[in-house]
Formats: sequence, structure tokens, C-alpha cells
Amino acid sequence: MEREHYLINDLTNENVKTQVKNALEKIEGVNKVCIDLGRGSVEVIYNEPATRDEIKICIEDTGHKIQY
Repeated sequence: MEREHYLINDLTNENVKTQVKNALEKIEGVNKVCIDLGRGSVEVIYNEPATRDEIKICIEDTGHKIQY
């Protein structure tokens, strides 16, 4: 299992949290998504065929930017 952690701008409410979580859970291979609104963080636990790049693109496609 792989684990990725991201800080994301604009994680401000439950609706946004649900939107991001639902989008990530649609990726084949994603096992668990944990979102902390207080920290603005997203943790994704996944296996193949999911990839780090696929997860990043999915987050950005929901309209949010990953902080680097």
C-alpha cells in the first residue's frame, strides 16, 4: 500500500470535503481517503492501478490547488 499526503487550498466546508473525497474514491485502487478540514490536508491510501499522478490530477480537477 502507498500513502500520499497533500495540503490543499480552499478545503473550507463539508461540501468541498465530500466533493474531493467522492472524486478520489472513484479512482480504481484507492482504499481510503482521510480529509482534515482544520489542516486543509488530504491523505490517500492506495494500491495499483492508482498512481500518485492520477491522484494529483483528480484533486486538481475538482478545482483545488495542491500546496507545495
